[in-house]
Amino acid sequence: MNNYTDYLDISKEVLDGLRYYKPIVALESTIISHGMPYPENIETALSLEKIIRKNNAIPATMGIVKGRIKIGFNQEEIEYLASAKDVIKTSRRDIPYVVSMGLSGGTTVAATMILSQYAGIRVFATGGIGGVHRGADKSFDISADLTELSITNVAVVCAGVKAILDIGLTLEQLETLGVPVIGYGTDDFPAFYTRKSGFKVPMRIDRPQDCAKIMKSKWDLNLDGGIMVANPIPQQYEARKDIIDKAIESALLEAEKDGVKGKETTPYLLDKVKDITAGKSLAANMALVKNNAMLAAQIAVEYSKLENEQ
Repeated sequence: MNNYTDYLDISKEVLDGLRYYKPIVALESTIISHGMPYPENIETALSLEKIIRKNNAIPATMGIVKGRIKIGFNQEEIEYLASAKDVIKTSRRDIPYVVSMGLSGGTTVAATMILSQYAGIRVFATGGIGGVHRGADKSFDISADLTELSITNVAVVCAGVKAILDIGLTLEQLETLGVPVIGYGTDDFPAFYTRKSGFKVPMRIDRPQDCAKIMKSKWDLNLDGGIMVANPIPQQYEARKDIIDKAIESALLEAEKDGVKGKETTPYLLDKVKDITAGKSLAANMALVKNNAMLAAQIAVEYSKLENEQ
């Protein structure tokens, strides 16, 4: 018998939303604990919830606080994860350790997908997903986000994969794993800080209702696994590609010199890129994740309509 519900604390707002089949959008918590500096992390987390509510959906920020899995944070819990020093970056492999030891964890894309599926939430907004790291032919550093997308039934709205990764190999891996990669309003796969990567998307949609239809048909057909909705950063916030590329190359060299490996690589590189670009990358990061939250709410509304027609 599956007793995972014994480990969950679901907020009243989210519980009511689930009970009455209302649109809900999951939000990760590594963006609070590891992805952004204080106090921008709190500001962004609260802004995302506000945007989702404004677009007629319910936000469900997720993470682990002192051993309890939280589906739907209150402000006190957001502030705790944003400022505590001992929060663990938590992916699939880390969940049982963090829970059983009574620790706190900011959940990655992979872990948030798992928690979303526990709660029955089908739409998740994030910044960018993890993928195949540059030099993975030697390091074998490939994010668990990709494997999770192949097995967990959640649509992930993102601005593509983080620009610090090998985008071409990440797309190849997603194809191998059978994950639909859908460009929203674009034929070119977005690269997080920039709207184009030079790689084409295999599918394109231009309306939230079309995404909802793809989600429903995929899961009605028992084709388990998630969907990636690649939503480009708004044009006015797009970074210059040459500047970002130069900053990433410099950050990668520093990471190698400092011996940074594994799950610490992404937050290290993002922080270095922020410093090198004098904070411009952080402003872009905040803008793109807000844009993704808005689209995710619109998709959740349309998916909820389809589900309630049954």
